[in-house]
Amino acid sequence: MQPLDELATILKPAGGGVYLVSAGKAEQLHLQQRLYDAKTETEVRAKFRAALETIAEARAVLLGIPSDVGAGFQRGANMGPQGLRTRLLDEAPDWRDRAKSLGLVDIGDVFTVPQYLHDEMLAPSQLAAARRAMYPDVGPDAERLPVSPLSIAERAWDLVFQLNPSAKPFTLGGDHSTALPVVQALDRQLKRSGGTPWGLVQMDAHTDLLQERLGVKYCFGTWSWHANELLGRRRRLTQVGIRASGRTQEHWESTLDVRQFWAKDVLASPERALDEVVDHVKSTGVKAVYFSNDVDGTDSKWADATGTPEPNGLEPDWVVALIRRLGQEVGLLGGDVMEVAPILTRTPQSAARTLALGVRYLRETLAATLGSEA
Repeated sequence: MQPLDELATILKPAGGGVYLVSAGKAEQLHLQQRLYDAKTETEVRAKFRAALETIAEARAVLLGIPSDVGAGFQRGANMGPQGLRTRLLDEAPDWRDRAKSLGLVDIGDVFTVPQYLHDEMLAPSQLAAARRAMYPDVGPDAERLPVSPLSIAERAWDLVFQLNPSAKPFTLGGDHSTALPVVQALDRQLKRSGGTPWGLVQMDAHTDLLQERLGVKYCFGTWSWHANELLGRRRRLTQVGIRASGRTQEHWESTLDVRQFWAKDVLASPERALDEVVDHVKSTGVKAVYFSNDVDGTDSKWADATGTPEPNGLEPDWVVALIRRLGQEVGLLGGDVMEVAPILTRTPQSAARTLALGVRYLRETLAATLGSEA
């Protein structure tokens, strides 16, 4: 199977990664018609395939992963990609034209079966059953296709980099485990292209640094541990906004060789902290960083439509200032927005406020990466 054919098989049109039959289907289709400027589902699918065919010329690629199977408390981040895209179109009705001018192609969504997370966690009999259900018309090639969100996403990013080695990846999550596939694929691509030293800057209230959680290898609480191992440690994982941890900063830094900037220290001296974060990233010798942005790194008064909102967090303007400086002074490989859960409305304003912030972060990260306003 050729890369474009495989992508068209394992992905769905943007906004279509959540499997729906009746409830919610009309809203999903309405978003897809807006995204693709299409009147019918057939036209949506045709324009989805046409978008895939532009990957080789793209400067940046956007993928939605509507999975919250890897979450730990309240669920709802599976609706993050749909909510963020809807808000983006509401704010910028000309978004298709803007994206085209940026060189950004939206390649759609990972199709999410909500009982799966990673193929390693499925028994052979369940893998076979999933492939029969998900790829009924593919034939023998179906035996090697992934079925779980993290596995599908990792394969999709590998195919994207096969088609376009210099593409800048952007992800809409999903719980934070959905950041791991792009990190894994990006690491492989950078090694193939000569071993460019790179780093990861993570906005988060939580460390996500467990080697396993309740025996689970891949989830929201473990993805950063795996990312840190890929980076070879060496303090190339920089975590900012930490404030909800069962262990001290000294424990994480001394045992895993990460660098953390806890929220209390950022809030105490924002300008100094901004300089310190950027200076630290530069000191590690990386040539660029991937920016992974869990919305709960921001104070819950700004972002409470998320599974684990935490008070006493980062201010949005400070996060934006960091994104811009990393883009200007270090360079960004891409980025993501994670853990936006628009259905978790703790106040009447929760969803609108959190979605607006998520879109702001996405557009700022795109601009800082691509060097032009999104």
